[in-house]
Amino acid sequence: MSLSLAEYADFLDGRKLIWPKVPVAKAVNANPSIKPLPGIRAVLWDVYGTLLRVSDGKFTLFPDEEARLQIALDKTIHEFNMWNHMYRKPGPPWQSMIGIYRSTIERQAMQASAKGNVTEVNLVDTWRALIGKLFEKEYTYDEGQYGDLDEFSEKVAFFFHSCLQATEARAGAAEAMSDLSAAGITQGLLSDGQSFTLIQTLKAVATQGDLPPLYELFRPQTIIVSADVGVKKPSKMLFAEAVQQLRSIGIPAAETLHISCRLSTDLVPAKAAGMKTALMVAEKSGLEVSSDVLKDPATRPDRLLTELSQLRSIAGV
Repeated sequence: MSLSLAEYADFLDGRKLIWPKVPVAKAVNANPSIKPLPGIRAVLWDVYGTLLRVSDGKFTLFPDEEARLQIALDKTIHEFNMWNHMYRKPGPPWQSMIGIYRSTIERQAMQASAKGNVTEVNLVDTWRALIGKLFEKEYTYDEGQYGDLDEFSEKVAFFFHSCLQATEARAGAAEAMSDLSAAGITQGLLSDGQSFTLIQTLKAVATQGDLPPLYELFRPQTIIVSADVGVKKPSKMLFAEAVQQLRSIGIPAAETLHISCRLSTDLVPAKAAGMKTALMVAEKSGLEVSSDVLKDPATRPDRLLTELSQLRSIAGV
């Protein structure tokens, strides 16, 4: 039987590979606002930049430094033995792949979505398309380990992104999630991300300490990730999906708290959808805030955190 994505992630850990590191945080001066918000029954985390520290401050397929994209492609080509099955050009392996990678993503990003929404690229679909070209030159892989093409493409996408963007759990993440779970507060993700985002999150947070079992932390209805919905923040459709999913398990938007380090793209539409909001101001990287939006009663967040331990006061746990 092939490895699940979680088993594959454990397998990579066992190989002691060298992964990129998140740059040291640059502090931000801010005064927290952490008075209890009565009646919170669910917390929806933004992942990249909020619950997890990440290179570039947010999820991206094109990092600030193109050299990182080149390195990630090169490592992926070698990891999965793609080089001899590519239409090769003179130069290093990544040079033969990067143009196809870019054009594939650009084509996927142009797919139509409803008015007012922004199409999200599914990185698994990107790699499925790239792998498909390799089959033209008799490419094979170990199906016993990696599974069918869809499963293999997801594992390749996970490996590639792990090489592309460094991630680590924000200080206090494991304790905050455990406290919420112990208090019976439902948790979930409302985030730009991919099918591997949940595994990536759990792996990173677990390095800080033991977490409750997955079924105690999250429910299937509370994992709302952009690649699954097909649109990314600030698309109204993504937030409407979150509200609908929570309603299906008996939790109204007004009893839901969305936490993010991005105000205009994340918390403003969450507030418009009826949720309570909390702005995470822990470091400069990833922080997106406007003084005008912050001052406007219609858009300003309900609370402001400077560290995750303050969530205990806000949620009353």
